[in-house]
Amino acid sequence: MRSIWKGSIGFGLVNIPVKLFSAVQTSALDLDMLDSRDHSRIRYQRVNEQTHKEVPYDKIVKGYKLNDDYVILEERDFEDAAPEKSKVIEIESFVNVNEVNPMYYETSYYTEPDTKNSKAYALLVEALKETGKAGLARFVLRSTESLCIVHPVEHVLVVTRIRFAQEIRSMDDLNIDDDVTVGKKELDMGIALIKQYEEKFDVSKFKDDYHNELLKIIEAKAKGKRPTIKKLKPHKTKNDDLYDQLMQSLSTRKGA
Repeated sequence: MRSIWKGSIGFGLVNIPVKLFSAVQTSALDLDMLDSRDHSRIRYQRVNEQTHKEVPYDKIVKGYKLNDDYVILEERDFEDAAPEKSKVIEIESFVNVNEVNPMYYETSYYTEPDTKNSKAYALLVEALKETGKAGLARFVLRSTESLCIVHPVEHVLVVTRIRFAQEIRSMDDLNIDDDVTVGKKELDMGIALIKQYEEKFDVSKFKDDYHNELLKIIEAKAKGKRPTIKKLKPHKTKNDDLYDQLMQSLSTRKGA
């Protein structure tokens, strides 16, 4: 793997030199957009919406629409607004990792100590494991300030970028009825059903079936064939009563 960032993790007066490596990769197929008539690749052009002519790259500026007019931003404006480029993932506090709402998670990076036999690196891994905590920090990646948590995965420190609070939309506009009453027997049955399906989290059991099946279709079409793909059909209950649906679900699970 190739490192994408080099700096250090700091907490208190402790400074741990590290390298960052992307911990995720896409499983999506790389599809090109083509002209259906001759299968030539489609190229995108930057076109002036008034003249319909292509705009040279050196004539393109960035603007923000304010009060029906555009404020043009220069390179200096971006430099002035950008956070000071820092090479430190500065841990500002430690939080319970199970209190971080999954809605905030973005993407993760592995860290590797930049020096061999880094005792400080090993210490932070073990201390976070022992306490069940994660470091809450800020750092600059590609000229953008990011909020992140530093947490252990086995023997590795992982930096996971998380969203800022203002990036999460409010739920106030959702049309959800707060007056719906759930009876005790339905609740007990729902809890029983959850416990029956309960198991240890193992994401390796799940594969990206959609892209695997799509690749099969591509390979078959290249040979002039069309494979038959089995579709999972949703199970439909004959009864609209919630309690009966839960009972049937429990029975089906036991039978399985």
